[in-house]
Amino acid sequence: MTTATAAGTEPGTAAPVRWSRRPSGSAQALMLVVLLALCVGAGLAASVVTRPAVAGWYQDIAKPAWTAPDIAFPFVWAALYLLMALAAWQAWRSAAHAAAGALVPFLIQLGLNAAWPYAFFGMRNFDLGFVIILGLVPALLATMVTFSQRSALAAWLMVPYLVWACYATALNAAVVQLNP
Repeated sequence: MTTATAAGTEPGTAAPVRWSRRPSGSAQALMLVVLLALCVGAGLAASVVTRPAVAGWYQDIAKPAWTAPDIAFPFVWAALYLLMALAAWQAWRSAAHAAAGALVPFLIQLGLNAAWPYAFFGMRNFDLGFVIILGLVPALLATMVTFSQRSALAAWLMVPYLVWACYATALNAAVVQLNP
């Protein structure tokens, strides 16, 4: 039976309760593999529409001078997907008793993350991409807040992704403006 420690509060109060039992080592390893597969899978799914576009029509659209080189994007995203998975795993393992609550905002932001390349690159709809990415940033912030309630490390692991998402939002906005 899982019990609350002195770090928590009385049952029925709004403050979080710390739990003394973590998932077993095998459960933690399995969840890490699942989260890595989920995040890497999102990236691979995005590459289906991103790669052909970047090699084709994307070269011809107007972009701001501060656009990162095309070669940087796969490396940045690989690192970000790894950090996302590690952050989600850390939040989950720190609060396995409330895993659903910890992972719901994460899954929402990951869904928006996966939808963006299909709008921007797949449909060539820069406006729709911008709407999606405008939803991604608050969803990412909600994820970080939720993670921070379970693990400071989990929230900090999401900071590079937040920085990149803000950059991507500005880049998407510039592309919309430069390509009416």
